[in-house]
Amino acid sequence: MATTTTEATKTSTNGEDKQSQNLRHQEVGHKSLLQSDDLYQYILETSVYPREPESMKELREVTAKHPWNIMTTSADEGQFLNMLIKLINAKNTMEIGVYTGYSLLATALALPEDGKILAMDVNRENYELGLPIIEKAGVAHKIDFREGPALPVLDQLVADEKNHGTYDFIFVDADKDNYINYHKRLIDLVKVGGVIGYDNTLWNGSVVAAPDAPMRKYVRYYRDFVLELNKALAADPRIEICMLPVGDGITICRRIN
Repeated sequence: MATTTTEATKTSTNGEDKQSQNLRHQEVGHKSLLQSDDLYQYILETSVYPREPESMKELREVTAKHPWNIMTTSADEGQFLNMLIKLINAKNTMEIGVYTGYSLLATALALPEDGKILAMDVNRENYELGLPIIEKAGVAHKIDFREGPALPVLDQLVADEKNHGTYDFIFVDADKDNYINYHKRLIDLVKVGGVIGYDNTLWNGSVVAAPDAPMRKYVRYYRDFVLELNKALAADPRIEICMLPVGDGITICRRIN
């Protein structure tokens, strides 16, 4: 879950003065982890938007109108995922937590024509909001969407040893209180040398906030689960990790044994 990138990030167009911008940026729960909103906007306008595929731009703009648009993957993270998948030559992938499908589309566009994505989300309605755009982009055939909780599906996959070590890339952007449970299963499914990406691992910057710091209710609720995950990933000898301040923080895990 990462903040949507819309014209709303151009705070000058909303009539906010510099002091208001600074206060908003410093609030626990604000999703830009860079030192200023202006710097983040510079990255978007210089590096991301000029190279963003038209289909991803269209889906980003559609998602921005959704009342829960804060759940979407940010445009800079979408660009990162797209390049990462190409760099590791991924072909068989999985995504847990789809929402309207921005990160899913970034993945599908990066995969070869015969690439596959097992995509899971508890809400088909949100997915179907972006599906016409995904279909228009010509990549819907790569997606196997499953509506419902991911854990039962993962348990079925793990139960059959033929599925072990078959996934090149897995992206998780779902219920933070289950991240540890996902990891216990995904580590068997991803191949040695394969990659798992966990989104929101800096969780609005709350991971370094004082326990009594003012923060939004949902941020406070999931904060301890994110801290638990980060500690567990750092101690897991089966993976190499790299935590990046992209979007709301993403930890890249490469399985080594």
